[in-house]
Amino acid sequence: MHVFADGAALAAALADFVASKLAARVARDGGASLAVSGGRTPTRFFEALSARDLPWSKIGITLVDERWVRETSDRSNARLVREHLLKGPAAAARFVALANDAPTPEDGLFAINEALEDLYWPLACAVLGMGEDGHTASFFPGGDRLAEVLDPEATLGLMPMRAPGAGEPRITLTLPVLLAADALALHIEGEGKRPVLQAALADGPVEEMPVRAVLRAPRPPDIFWCP
Repeated sequence: MHVFADGAALAAALADFVASKLAARVARDGGASLAVSGGRTPTRFFEALSARDLPWSKIGITLVDERWVRETSDRSNARLVREHLLKGPAAAARFVALANDAPTPEDGLFAINEALEDLYWPLACAVLGMGEDGHTASFFPGGDRLAEVLDPEATLGLMPMRAPGAGEPRITLTLPVLLAADALALHIEGEGKRPVLQAALADGPVEEMPVRAVLRAPRPPDIFWCP
């Protein structure tokens, strides 16, 4: 667990962490892919990463999960990525959004899967967040497909999700895709989330706090936290 005094210090360190994983993968394979999370937390990290000196034209970016909304919505994670990460040199990266104009995630799933095939797999790095209910990605407590997305033998890499705490219908990468990444980071900010993280690290069912599925993985994530 990496602890920082403030969000600016965390953003710089996380950007360095992710940039090193991307650079190593490009050097090895000629290309690399990154999956990032949305919400309010990652804005400073996106800004810091966009300024890193990387071979951006050889890097693909997608989202860990997405709300099923149009990019014009303030709730769109893709909009956040375009505004704060895909700028300057980083604008040369290939971005694959996880939502389209289809009426439901189920209707849009095939086209998104096809677009994702153009990225480099497995991921070089995935950056996850955590909600106060213990969710990560769109692995929500009470989610209608929670058991399927957490199944270590899941054959689908992308699934829809609906849950009482999710608001809109969602679409999410599944646990096996995330755990196959070269590196995982869990980005958490705020004093209010520290007891949530402590509870997630304690004993208890994964279904109650799905972030436990990641924390208990054979290669658990690097945790980046600040007040």
